[in-house]
Amino acid sequence: MDQNPESQQDAIQKAYPDAVCRTEKASATTRVGRPVLELILEMIREGDKLVVWKLDRLARNMLDLLNIVDELKAKGAALEVLDQHIDTSTASGEAFLQMLGVFAQFETNLRKERQMAGIQKAKDKGKYKGRKASYSKDQIKVMLAEGKSHAAISRELGCSTKTIQRVKATT
Repeated sequence: MDQNPESQQDAIQKAYPDAVCRTEKASATTRVGRPVLELILEMIREGDKLVVWKLDRLARNMLDLLNIVDELKAKGAALEVLDQHIDTSTASGEAFLQMLGVFAQFETNLRKERQMAGIQKAKDKGKYKGRKASYSKDQIKVMLAEGKSHAAISRELGCSTKTIQRVKATT
């Protein structure tokens, strides 16, 4: 199975025909920006089970994975990963999940290292120069001095408000 949510939902519905399925098209490398996951974790109750097709669909960061499992455990709920036959309601299932989580994070870290090495190689060859800045620090300083809000500057220059804050902090 691939990242197609329909095939993943079909697998879950086959295992649990009466289950309520929720999907979210977001990266599992972080919990940030995953409102469906947060809603599920908020609503899950004692005796419930969060079922996912594959571990990497839930989390690729070991800390996030452990936090999710801890939240479920604190509520008396469990996690089941269908593809790897893991069920955290058992001691062996929880241990196996932690081992897989370590490997998932290792894979993510390797991918980041390869990506950074590729970018550096392209930079060394002059093929990659990065994104051109959509602003200059001087522009931001002038606009701040004029009393414009961070949001207004951000919209006008096409940069984030965090960028504005960084420039302001250096003045």
